[in-house]
Amino acid sequence: MKKEEKSALIAQLQEVLGAYAHFYLTDTEGLNAEQTSALRRACNKEDIKLLVVKNTLLRKALEGLDTDFAPLYDSLKNNTALMLSNTGNAPAKLIKEFGTKNAKPILKAAYVEESFYGADQLETLVSIKSKNELIADVIALLQSPAKNVLSALQSGGNTLHGVLTTLAER
Repeated sequence: MKKEEKSALIAQLQEVLGAYAHFYLTDTEGLNAEQTSALRRACNKEDIKLLVVKNTLLRKALEGLDTDFAPLYDSLKNNTALMLSNTGNAPAKLIKEFGTKNAKPILKAAYVEESFYGADQLETLVSIKSKNELIADVIALLQSPAKNVLSALQSGGNTLHGVLTTLAER
């Protein structure tokens, strides 16, 4: 491969990495054609982009980005498949689900919610809530006291109305 082609691939990788908020480095070596097709279908269904990349090209692409991805460089060994997603925990759930049926893919490392995770933290990644889920939880917590006050006022009004009606009839 010529230097110009490598430069173009690195630029393309940087563009793809910039388009997604989260990415996972996985090992898919040893999957046969049927398993690979099933993995790709599962990724497409979950809006996850799956790319098989050369480690040196990926490293150069990461080095060219604004964020310091040095904690991920040790994971760039052997075969590497890149799972890109805008939902932080979607690839982790897919890896866990797919891993129950097959020995691969195996998590090597991940960059999720502006943090780095290692291969031993798959369960943590599965349980991470996305930004939208956290916002929904906060809104639900903020609305809860207001709903309780409104409910109490409405039920008290009905009770008060009933008492006044009974007194008026007597």
